[in-house]
Parts: sequence; structure tokens; C-alpha cells
Amino acid sequence: MTGSMDSRQNQSVGSYDPTTIMLHWCTAALVLALWIIGQTADWLPKGPVTSYYWSSHILLGFALVVLLAWRIIWRFSAGRRLPPYDSGILQFAAETTHYGLYGLLIIVLAFGIANAFVRGYNLFDIVRLPQWGDASLRRPITHWHGLIANILLGLAFLHATAALIHFYISRDAVLRRMLPRAR
Repeated sequence: MTGSMDSRQNQSVGSYDPTTIMLHWCTAALVLALWIIGQTADWLPKGPVTSYYWSSHILLGFALVVLLAWRIIWRFSAGRRLPPYDSGILQFAAETTHYGLYGLLIIVLAFGIANAFVRGYNLFDIVRLPQWGDASLRRPITHWHGLIANILLGLAFLHATAALIHFYISRDAVLRRMLPRAR
């Protein structure tokens, strides 16, 4: 596309509202941080540091639950709706990816909450979560939580790759619609 066409598209397409943008990037940052903690926690020697590391994972997971609920409510109530940037198969792929990301987030958080309560985690030696369920559920819940988290991160990677392709190769405004604006 030509430069003048890009600027016309940028003006006609617009950008998301600041709250939607903030919720998007905070979600991405929390998902990445949680995944990194989940992947590296077992590398630490058993003891208080590991306990605090896992406590951080659980606390950030509960924060992500709140953030995701806010994001879904915002999306369907006050968030700015933009017209689809592409049509046809690209629009279908984008919508499928977004619904997949939301669905996987909900599922991984449900397994994470179940895991925290089945284990009865002691958070920062301040509060202990009540232990619910049978201890034999720990291993399968942990397995599914980790597997779905890996699938979620893989889909998020594809989502980010597609945004970067739009930005660097297609040179269109898809990524710019979700970037914070300088004030």
C-alpha cells in the first residue's frame, strides 16, 4: 500500500479507547509473567523463596481473574467497537483467535483457581486458602492448568506474530489500533 493510503486507513479505522488498550496490554503482561513464573518456579530450591514465588503466581492469577472479568464487561458495555480491518478468511481467523484467547484464559484461570484451592496454598505466610477437594486431584489439575497455559501462550504468540506482520510487512494500521496514544 502507499503511504497516503495508510494514513487514510489510519484515520478511517481509528483506535481503541484507552481503557480497552490498557486492559489488553495488562492482560498480555500478566499472562506472560504468570507463564514465566509457572515455568521457572520448580527451578528454585524448596523453601521460603519458592513459597513466595508460587504465592506471587497465585496472587497474580487472581488479579488476572479480576482483570479478565473487567475486560469482558468493558468489551460488551462501554468499550469502543471498531469495524473489522479485514474481511473473509482473515477476519474469520482474527475472530477465531480472539475467542480462542478468551476461552483459553477462562479455562486456564478456572484450573488455576481449582489448583490453588485443592492445594490450600499458604500465601506469603499471611493467609492460607481453604483446602477443598481430594488431594488426588492435585496432579491432574496441575497438568491441565499447565497444558492449557502452554496452548494459551502459543496462541498468544501467533496473535502477536500476526500483529507484527500487519505492522512490518502489510504496513497497515491493525497494530496501531491497539497501541497507547502519546498525549
